Amino acid sequence: MISGLDTIQNLHLPCYAIQQGQDFILNNEGTQDVANIQAYLPSFVAGQLGDPEFKAFYGVNYAYMAGAMANGIASEELVIAMGKQGLLASFGAGGLGLDRVESAIQTIQQALPNQSYVFNFIHNPTEAAIEWGTVELYLKYGINRIEAAAFFKMTPSLVYYRVKGLALNPQNQIVINNKLIAKVSRREVATVFMQPAPADILQKLFAQGLISQQQVELASYVPMADDIIVEADSGGHTDNRPLCALLPSIIALRDELQANYNYGHLIRVGAGGGIGTPDAVLATFMMGASFVVTGSVNQSCVEAGASEHTRKILAQAGMADVVMAPASDMFERGIKLQVLKKGTLFPMRAQKLYELYVAYNGIEDIPSDEVQRLEKQVFQDSLDNIWQQTVAFFQKRDPNVIAKAENNPKRKMALIFRWYLGLSSRWSNAGVKGREFDYQIWCGPAMGAFNDWVASTYLQDYAQRNVADVALHLLFGAAYQYRVQALRTQGVYLPVEYQRYKPVGRLV
Repeated sequence: MISGLDTIQNLHLPCYAIQQGQDFILNNEGTQDVANIQAYLPSFVAGQLGDPEFKAFYGVNYAYMAGAMANGIASEELVIAMGKQGLLASFGAGGLGLDRVESAIQTIQQALPNQSYVFNFIHNPTEAAIEWGTVELYLKYGINRIEAAAFFKMTPSLVYYRVKGLALNPQNQIVINNKLIAKVSRREVATVFMQPAPADILQKLFAQGLISQQQVELASYVPMADDIIVEADSGGHTDNRPLCALLPSIIALRDELQANYNYGHLIRVGAGGGIGTPDAVLATFMMGASFVVTGSVNQSCVEAGASEHTRKILAQAGMADVVMAPASDMFERGIKLQVLKKGTLFPMRAQKLYELYVAYNGIEDIPSDEVQRLEKQVFQDSLDNIWQQTVAFFQKRDPNVIAKAENNPKRKMALIFRWYLGLSSRWSNAGVKGREFDYQIWCGPAMGAFNDWVASTYLQDYAQRNVADVALHLLFGAAYQYRVQALRTQGVYLPVEYQRYKPVGRLV
């Protein structure tokens, strides 16, 4: 029998397990009879989790980050809500037009003049002009913290952003003004970000007058990234790697490269993907992560740039209700992303489009009955009209894309199919009526784990989910779980109902 169990939740106070006959008493004061103290826990609060340098570097209270979800799902409201609670969040700029990104910059900078925030910078292999435009926009507004995603090699735009911020202070020390967090899921990609910028790209940028000779020289002393996010089995772009295998491998790689380059500051390695419960948060920290990153669970929160319909079905998802489907931005390469399969036909329809793309060299080669089904069931319009809409879109965004497709039927077919893949996520975000079965909802298994955890609590209701409140419960819960495990290592086993933290009331 154990009494005083509620004292474990007083994280800011020590906890003592005192033997009384066959029973234990838990309290925060201890006892003068030291011989009867069977276990001891020092105070341990959520702010102690992770790397203190991460918190100092970004000026936040916790080693926690809400990662970017493209198309503004990680919205201005989400970033602002996190920032006001001393939590870091990344705006989902991927897939948005530059005007929309600029508007978000202005809104967030006005709301968070003294707090930290991050802007996403997603690799766009088919639209290099968008990458350059985004970098120029970030430099114009002094956005000095970005989250680079979906990169598999260095690009001139990314190197330009990083190196443009290098300088020497009066003490002749290197100052890195443009900070970079890189999201990776493979050792070879992590290696690229953990090394200095490639010399050939630096020379080209110097020849174009974009960076100085001093910046070229300084670039050889710093890695491309300050922080690495090890992306495991996440929503959206993912390799479905298990976190417990991937994270230790990347940390070991970091240590190897640090020994080679002897950087002034050690690259921090955080992790995301599959993190939706306090247990997962704690496990990630215990494996050596400097910080944790969440994604899917934030999309069901009220601040997310997702429709109510989408947030509602996300709150009903189980861990197995996800599947891989073709990605819009890398459709031709067969790259897939993880999406919700419950309540939508998008995964099946997107896969059919990719199969047609592989099988035929152009729209004209597709059998007429198949075209009719596409026009009626998927596009809900003629493919000729869809092509005209595609032309109009890219004439404003990047005319070179259309120029390359005019005399290339295969490329033209890909752009038409990408119309559906691209808009389906926007339909989900905007809650477009009549398109519910076509909603593309990026989601990983963490969403189902989160739903299981908050069942029978106030957070079961998606309308009660606030992103900062969810973050603090995950962190507070992880600290609580740490205490539970620390007691177990000392031979004190708690009743089942006390072995898992449950959110009772709001922390924000």
